Amino acid sequence: MSSINEPADPLAKGTFATAKQAWKDLFIWKQRVVVRNEHGEEHTEWKSPDPLKNPISLMAQLSAKDWVFFIVGFCSWSADAFDFHALSIQTTKLAKFYKRSNTDISTAITLTLLLRSIGAAIFGFAGDKWGRKWPMVINMIILGLLQIATIYSATFQQFLAVRALFGLFMGGVYGNAIAMALENCPTNARGLMSGILQQGYSFGYVMAACANLGVGGSTDSWKTVFWGGAGVSIGVGVIRIFFPESQQFIDAKKAGKRTKAPGVFWNETKRMLGAEWRMCIYCIVLMTWFNYYSHTSQDSYTTFMIASKELNSAAATRASILMKTGACVGGTIIGYISQWFGRRRSIIVAAIISACLIPAWILPTTERSLSASGFMIQFFVQGAWGVIPIHLNELSPQAFRSSFPGITYQLGNMISSPSAQIVNAIAESHFVTSVTGKKVDAYGPVMGIATAIIATGIAVTTAFGPERKGREFEGPPVAPIVAKDLEEGRISAEKNNVNAVEEVTEEPGLSEKKL
Repeated sequence: MSSINEPADPLAKGTFATAKQAWKDLFIWKQRVVVRNEHGEEHTEWKSPDPLKNPISLMAQLSAKDWVFFIVGFCSWSADAFDFHALSIQTTKLAKFYKRSNTDISTAITLTLLLRSIGAAIFGFAGDKWGRKWPMVINMIILGLLQIATIYSATFQQFLAVRALFGLFMGGVYGNAIAMALENCPTNARGLMSGILQQGYSFGYVMAACANLGVGGSTDSWKTVFWGGAGVSIGVGVIRIFFPESQQFIDAKKAGKRTKAPGVFWNETKRMLGAEWRMCIYCIVLMTWFNYYSHTSQDSYTTFMIASKELNSAAATRASILMKTGACVGGTIIGYISQWFGRRRSIIVAAIISACLIPAWILPTTERSLSASGFMIQFFVQGAWGVIPIHLNELSPQAFRSSFPGITYQLGNMISSPSAQIVNAIAESHFVTSVTGKKVDAYGPVMGIATAIIATGIAVTTAFGPERKGREFEGPPVAPIVAKDLEEGRISAEKNNVNAVEEVTEEPGLSEKKL
């Protein structure tokens, strides 16, 4: 964004004041931006969005090292999605294998999503404290091993237990992946790269669907897809070993941030939560809506085409592949446009359009029409999602850019974890008449009504929420300390288990401690 050097009112404080300011800013083309000078002093001013640039030139701004970080983050997120969708896209096969209903099998999806928030907290904080590299390596290798364990689950109870453990380790991938991939991107390339990165999730779905199509429709063929997912995850984990640590973490370590005792890190975490609790709650609510948005509209879509539209497994899988191809395209394009149009405006418009497309999405009866309508609705569903990685990064407290996005995202996942199970349970207890005159499960109406409610919730929540587009990521986090605290001894080297305070600088209106 280009500055027009026009002062703006500071960011509002308080829930209602922030919502009021956010609603007004939505209709102002200029962006309210907090600018920080070399001394750490901040002021707020209006900036006009830069015009959209050639995406090739934006990509060219990334250095070779930036591309390494981005590609590894993308591959990790794609492998994570492959592993998850290897189950959701084969629900009917697993139901036959374990002699259970589709609703029973979707219990595994609920358990996976439920426990992801715990993994996000553990590995997110590990990423902020010890770096992005090794937590991700551990995550990916264990995920691969748990895919193998799923294959050898002889009973349904063993299957559920393994998938619960899978969710624990799956939760640690997202935060570290997007922090590593985006925190070194040039400011004006973030929207484009965020859209591309988020579509790693859709790309993983496409890979899982292609694998499912390739192995055929036999009941035991689901195991082959899981073997493929295990190989992808372990391969990404091993490859990550040979690439360097995130530059952002290295800079912070050189500045001395990670030389502090463990107690100091957790004290900082508690202070961050005390200061940013409103932002935490807002992002959790937003991510709850978004996770319902994606899981409700996609996890049961293949089942919908088989059970309600009476397509065979191959036709339903082909339509699913085209549906998620639309997601890849939409997420990239709308993420790119958000750099000019704004994060919130892009999300709101995409959500509203997706709601308008619901009739065209659930009413068709042929493979071609279902493929086309699925492509279009996922273009906008994942288009809204394409803005989320960079939007969460920009809203994150600076020192917690690995843990904050992952934890808020996975807590939203935890709250929305029953989404697939709810859809299956309601659909299997209600019936509609198919094109052949048979009574079939009512997946279409259930998914349509739920998606309309969720899209409306996303639009409203986003309209009254904050935006920090253009926020600076560069430089290690600075921990401001007021002079009064220093004078009264409330923050001391002994209390925080710090061996020494090397330098304390005080300027008018600014006191800062450097460790």
